[in-house]
Amino acid sequence: MAIRAVIWDIGGVLLRTEDQEPRRRLAESLGMSLKELAALVFDSEMGKKAQEGAVSAQELLEYACRTVHYPLDQTARFEQEFFAGDRVDGALLDHIRSLKPRYRTGIISNAWDDVRPMIYTDWGMGDVFDTIVLSAEVKLMKPDPRIFHLALDKLGVFPEEAVFIDDSARNVEGAHMVGMHAIQFLSSEQIRADLDAFLESPKE
Repeated sequence: MAIRAVIWDIGGVLLRTEDQEPRRRLAESLGMSLKELAALVFDSEMGKKAQEGAVSAQELLEYACRTVHYPLDQTARFEQEFFAGDRVDGALLDHIRSLKPRYRTGIISNAWDDVRPMIYTDWGMGDVFDTIVLSAEVKLMKPDPRIFHLALDKLGVFPEEAVFIDDSARNVEGAHMVGMHAIQFLSSEQIRADLDAFLESPKE
């Protein structure tokens, strides 16, 4: 069956931490390793709750600040320093634009409740995607099969008509489990080459 939709993850794919130094400096100032600080924000129980939409991004950041004894009235500064090294992959976004109108495009992202405005105002992605499914908004997280089916329904395609790109092997497997095609992101150059080769190959 022909491919009709290409669906993307955000963090680690379209938006990546290309410069670790700002986050490393923040971690060192707090007496932590870079890995410990990232785990606190992303992988702690509160971090998971933020992705599930059970707590707000602001509540998560305040929790992180309290945990590391960072002044609560400087939560915005903590966030800015933590994410200062993140960069949008403009070349990859241009490549996705080039796929339209041959393919419908979408996002499935495990993301906090403040991400949608950033997609449109900060990251310049608003014109690129037909459907954007964010975990905090729908209260579902990858690799839950339901979040994949929700995005597919919004795009109006069957699982076998879609290919999903994510940097997480677990989420790639989750997409495979619902019948989607999926490619793991390793680098910008790799994914553009692998996706183009996949889209150009004959489909049964």
